[in-house]
Amino acid sequence: MKKKNLKIVKLKRKENYSYKRKILVSDLTLLMSIGIHNFEKIKKQEVKFNISIDINPSLFPNKDNLNSIVNYETIIKIIARITKSKHYDLLETLAEDIFHELFKNYNIQKIKLKIQKTQIIKNTSSVGIEITKKRL
Repeated sequence: MKKKNLKIVKLKRKENYSYKRKILVSDLTLLMSIGIHNFEKIKKQEVKFNISIDINPSLFPNKDNLNSIVNYETIIKIIARITKSKHYDLLETLAEDIFHELFKNYNIQKIKLKIQKTQIIKNTSSVGIEITKKRL
């Protein structure tokens, strides 16, 4: 009989749970230049941002390495920088610029972004958009 060479195969331990982590930023309010009307191009207005970001579940937080997390302070700084950079005619264009910058972080899998103008239409507390974008 011929001897067969056997290989030892190590199996990964199966986890007993699924893991999902989100970054949440609620009611970030910034003054910015936005809108299609002439009066909106002259005076900055209050815009509110709410964002929920799904993170790569294999990312494990390590207190000694901030690259092991998606930092909400960085998210806020990116949004603030974008809103100061130029005038936006549309909330949708602003949203796309935010998505573009945030998805540069490959640990971000999905973003739900809500942007509201809080002082533009009488008899409303706000008007705005909500867009969800997911990495494929």
